[in-house]
Amino acid sequence: MKKPAPTIRDVAAAAQVSTATVSKYLNGAQRFSSKVEAAIDAAVGRLGYKSNPLAKSMITGRTDTIALCLPDIANPHFTCILQGAAAVAAERGYSVLLVDGSHGPERERRTLETLSRRVDGMIVCSRLDEADMPWMADIGKPVVFLGTLAELPLPTVAADDHAGGDMLARHLQMLGHRRIAYLGCPASRRDAQRLGGIRACLEAAGLELVVFDAGSPTLAEGERLCSGLVLGSRRLDAVICYNDLLALGFMKEVANLGLSIPRDLSVAGFDNIPYGKYVTPALTTVDLQSRHMGAAAMDKLLALVRGEPVERCTRIAPRLVLRGSTRNQQLR
Repeated sequence: MKKPAPTIRDVAAAAQVSTATVSKYLNGAQRFSSKVEAAIDAAVGRLGYKSNPLAKSMITGRTDTIALCLPDIANPHFTCILQGAAAVAAERGYSVLLVDGSHGPERERRTLETLSRRVDGMIVCSRLDEADMPWMADIGKPVVFLGTLAELPLPTVAADDHAGGDMLARHLQMLGHRRIAYLGCPASRRDAQRLGGIRACLEAAGLELVVFDAGSPTLAEGERLCSGLVLGSRRLDAVICYNDLLALGFMKEVANLGLSIPRDLSVAGFDNIPYGKYVTPALTTVDLQSRHMGAAAMDKLLALVRGEPVERCTRIAPRLVLRGSTRNQQLR
């Protein structure tokens, strides 16, 4: 017959203290003398006692779980954010509950409002317009937003997309490119910042930027739109894509059209996803430090959970990664 699992009463009897003392100590609600704590630890180890997470939650009001809402879990950029956040959470004894935010604003809101009662806090990356998110500030749990906000009073962590756009535009300009296009994604809240950085840099140099819009930031969309850019009436010598997925899909179709990158066209993207360095030619990109972004967001959220003050906005500096998909115009 299987031996019954040890209970908190068994631990209390073995340590010669009350069950209330054991409960408060194991749940972190109160400290005791080193002698009492050592006795409890010894009893727990000897008996092989394991606490009940549900009971602990009822006593402390904590679940040791953080919700992380991402708009596209298939995108490697968001996978890296998850990895960074999860690593910090694991170090602090927390679990991460991944939420797929790709099913529309109403479902996203219902899901997060429901989860708010079951987690200690939430990290949210959303494509919702800020005007549609006031409910997020009143959800009753600490929330850290991944991205920039103009007015909503939530702590944020974001990469400097404007600076990243400026970096890529300046790089292409220095290579001698003059007919530059941006393949953007207006559905993303970060598109305007990237476009703004690119446009400001080129306008200062007296160069015109041609803008094309993608419906989604995906491989398939980059492939679909390629011929319209490359074979259109405007002859381009460089294309900056909203993200690496668009850029990689675009590059695949450039090869199918019989053209060569970077001989005929320079291409660059954003995110520095792992796949970018394994294609031929390897993709020039802006590294938005996705893992660091996730880790910084989790650090900030756990500080909020502990009741500590945090900096309102954390801005992460991007880094330009130069590879073979961009080339000096004079070498063509």
